[in-house]
Amino acid sequence: MEPSSFIKMHVFRHSEQTLKTALISKNPVLVSQYEKLDAGEQRLMNEACQPASDLFKPITLQTQSDWIISHPEVPQDFEQFFSDAYRKTPTPEKHTIYIQSIGPQANTRVISEEYIKWLKGYCEAFFYGLSVKLLEPVSVSATRCSFRVNDHTQNLQIHSGHILKFLKKKKREDAFCVVGVTMIDLYPRDSWNFVFGQASWTDGVGIFSFARYGNDFYSSHYKGKLKKPKRVSSSDYSIFNNYCVPEITSVLLLRSCKTLTHEIGHVFGMRHCQWLACLMQGSNHLEEADRRPLNLCPICLRKLQCALGFNVVERYKALVRWLDDECTDMSASKPSCENAPSMPKPVEAFKEWREWVMKCLAVLQNKE
Repeated sequence: MEPSSFIKMHVFRHSEQTLKTALISKNPVLVSQYEKLDAGEQRLMNEACQPASDLFKPITLQTQSDWIISHPEVPQDFEQFFSDAYRKTPTPEKHTIYIQSIGPQANTRVISEEYIKWLKGYCEAFFYGLSVKLLEPVSVSATRCSFRVNDHTQNLQIHSGHILKFLKKKKREDAFCVVGVTMIDLYPRDSWNFVFGQASWTDGVGIFSFARYGNDFYSSHYKGKLKKPKRVSSSDYSIFNNYCVPEITSVLLLRSCKTLTHEIGHVFGMRHCQWLACLMQGSNHLEEADRRPLNLCPICLRKLQCALGFNVVERYKALVRWLDDECTDMSASKPSCENAPSMPKPVEAFKEWREWVMKCLAVLQNKE
């Protein structure tokens, strides 16, 4: 679609046949593979091809700055994903996602321990079948990364590329990937204002900041700004000592879960989705990211199932358990769960999505 033909609230819709081919393929081997899925899984995935589907909607574009318009890409169907010789697939030897939190000081957890455990539990359910482990939190100074005070916002930022090099050195033998998470704003190079995240999927490492997902980041009241313009030494990390942490809210958790799973999805070789409204859609700005759903469309769901081999019903049930379980850690043993967390998991923003998952389970289990 040419930008000149853009109309506000444009619905980006493919034909039923195009979606069917993208999902199933015309390759007899892949068609046979699809036909071996159980009846419920086929029933759910076939929803991709239904124009009036209540579960999977077409992509809605609202501005010319939306990703599909401003970043033309070749769509990736299931066959292209399956045939990609360079995509990464977990193996019994490399079967673990590691999460590394990065805070301002070694003795301060800039993201609460509970928050990281919520993200861990969500990743375990989303990438059902993989192991997810937490690395001991580290300080900005431990990474030896460059940092700066943003000229426009007067907000502290750390260099994302330098963090990637640090994470690559930390990568363990059994790691499928290592993802760094931080509440500190990022920049990839001096000429850029900021970046939400950066990754090297050939190395299986990524770093993502949730700083801009806080409710007040873009307001004049944001407490993360320095009180007055300041020049800092490139080696004086003490400037981070009083770094402000965003308030942990349901919306912050929702946005964090979206970002983390979207970016890890790229590690598997899943490119930006251009078929249906999907977690794997690209996004240029926060408003577009908020429009992007938490769920994978059937085409991307089939890609992930191909990589991990999960049962779709069991995966959705795990996601519901994560939403409903007050335990911070889905893999925790029962005795540790009996100690109630000091802060309840804020999942109010996930309510509509939970209802959507239950509809999917009804289709999968033929309980319509």
